[in-house]
Amino acid sequence: MPALKNNAPSSKSTQDFVPVKEVRDGIVVLKDGGLRSILLASSLNFALKSEDEQTAFIMQFQNFLNSLDFSVQIFVESRMLDIRPYVATLETAYKEQLDDLMRIQIREYIEFVRSFTESANIMTKNFFVIVPYAPAITVGKKGGLPAFPWSKKEKRSGEEENRNFSEQVSQLEQRVGIVQQGLVRTGVRTVQLGTEEAIELMYKLFNPGEEGKPMPLNAGSRG
Repeated sequence: MPALKNNAPSSKSTQDFVPVKEVRDGIVVLKDGGLRSILLASSLNFALKSEDEQTAFIMQFQNFLNSLDFSVQIFVESRMLDIRPYVATLETAYKEQLDDLMRIQIREYIEFVRSFTESANIMTKNFFVIVPYAPAITVGKKGGLPAFPWSKKEKRSGEEENRNFSEQVSQLEQRVGIVQQGLVRTGVRTVQLGTEEAIELMYKLFNPGEEGKPMPLNAGSRG
C-alpha cells in the first residue's frame, strides 16, 4: 500500500514568501541579492493634448525605451481616496469656529464630502518606475552554484559587504539617472523614493486588507 502524503500545513510564515530582504538607504534589497530603486512619476493627460503633441510624446517615449539596455517595470497603483485626514482638518476648523453661520456651513460641507466620496468611489492613481540591478554572479572556489554577495554560502565581513553594496548602488544610480533623463524628455518628472516611502508602499501592497491602518514601526528598514 503506497504511503500517504503528509498534507500538514507548511510552517513557513507569510514573510517567507515576500522576496524583499530589507530596504537600505532607499534601495530595496531582494533575498536573491538583487537591488531595486523606485521612482514616483508624474502623470500626463494624454487625451487633452493635440494630435501633434501626442505623436511627439509617443516618439519620445519609444526612443526612451529603445535607448535602455536593461529592463524597467512600470507600475500603476490605484486606491480608494482616503478623505479622513481632510475631514479631520474640517472637524478641527468646525470646533474652533465661533461664528454660528460658519459652523453650520462647515458641518454641511463635511456631510457633503462624506456622502459624495461614499457614492462616487473616488480613486487615486500613482505611477512608479522600478529600476533593477542584479549584482555580478560569482562562482565559489570549488565551483558549483553561483552565489550573490548576501548569499549564506559566502561569509563576508561587514566592511566588505558595505563596500560591495556601495559599488552596486553606484551602478544602480547610474541606471536611475538614465531613466530620469529619458523620461524628462517625454515631459514626465520623477522623484526617487526614500527608505520610509519605499517601506510604506510595499507594506500597503503586501497588506491590502489593512488600508487606512497605521503602518507598524521598524517594518524592515535599515540605515
